[in-house]
Amino acid sequence: MKGPPPGREDALVIVDVQNDFLPGGALAIFEGDAVIPPLNEAIRTFAEAGLPVFAARDWHPADHCSFFERGGIWPPHCVAGTDGAAFAKALNLPVSAAIISKAMGADADAYSGFAGTDLAQRLSEDGVARVFVGGLATDYCVLNTVLDARKEGFDVIVLEDAVRAVEVESGDGVRAIARMRDAGADFALTRAALGG
Repeated sequence: MKGPPPGREDALVIVDVQNDFLPGGALAIFEGDAVIPPLNEAIRTFAEAGLPVFAARDWHPADHCSFFERGGIWPPHCVAGTDGAAFAKALNLPVSAAIISKAMGADADAYSGFAGTDLAQRLSEDGVARVFVGGLATDYCVLNTVLDARKEGFDVIVLEDAVRAVEVESGDGVRAIARMRDAGADFALTRAALGG
């Protein structure tokens, strides 16, 4: 898909590009750092056009319910205020980027950037009709963010070269992509999506 460049009804939503999800992190995703160059290209395009950029992040308490110690399925990760929870240093977030923190309570998880946040409201207030989405991980937080964006009525373009999957079970990433397509999301390489 190659379309017109992003315009006044578009926003970029970056999902969980945090140190703990990158190689060497507490919950490292294979090639997780490969999402950064295409996302930086998208960030540059949106920032130069004065269009909104949102960056979602896990921002967990130390006793979060998703952690092994609480019976969850993940090792401790993205604990609020730690280096592991910080955005990747190579990610060129503009100063104007809106930070969306999720899963901040100990007893509720939130894979979606919309879950328990004001993301939908802020997008609507900005006059956004379509979101471009990339980040980590395809089969969890990207998947749920995209599904919720569709439920909220937003058109969605997933930047297919700017997502990577956890793959707890083999094929999870492919299945997640199919679910997003079934929900009406479009997929495109970043350069094509940006009109290049």
